Amino acid sequence: MKLRNPHGRGSLPATRRADTAGDSVRFKIRFKKCVCAFTLVELMLILGLLVVATSLAAPAMSKFVRGRALDSEARRLAALMHAGQSRAVSEGAPMVLWVDEKQGTYGLQAETTGQNGDAKAENLTVDATLQMAVVTTGMTPVTFQNLPAIRFLMDGTVDENSPRTLTLTDSAGVTRWLVLDGTRMGYEIRDTEKKP
Repeated sequence: MKLRNPHGRGSLPATRRADTAGDSVRFKIRFKKCVCAFTLVELMLILGLLVVATSLAAPAMSKFVRGRALDSEARRLAALMHAGQSRAVSEGAPMVLWVDEKQGTYGLQAETTGQNGDAKAENLTVDATLQMAVVTTGMTPVTFQNLPAIRFLMDGTVDENSPRTLTLTDSAGVTRWLVLDGTRMGYEIRDTEKKP
């Protein structure tokens, strides 16, 4: 007896057969026993391919990680500059972002503080693989505690005697430039010193 598909599209597969006992219909389905597995040789070949692929990708990954440290530090410095501008405007007092190139540190604080100091002052350290430099021009630079500094005025602009450029350089010699824009409203991150 051939069973009809309830959807009307041909008969059921040959592996299904009906047993009729009274009013109920039961189906017995026969399955083939299949054992699927990898051999030890196949697993060893896959592990060998993974080792080769990892050894080829490792140098590229180390360059990627170094580049990420440089970009991350440049963004962190730009964010601190933006915070300095915001504080100068909101508090109505000049802020300075000082840079200690020898120690590899920089920070932000109010230009004039009371007896207790600036409670919102921030001190940050540059990543150990990076060097920071302040590029000064012929003008008399702004200093804070004998360190080069960027001075943010109460209207949010950068003081005209502040450094025009800061550089971050990694151990491979790759440099990011933080350059003062033409309106003196802030610094922008560039891959080169010149405007594109």
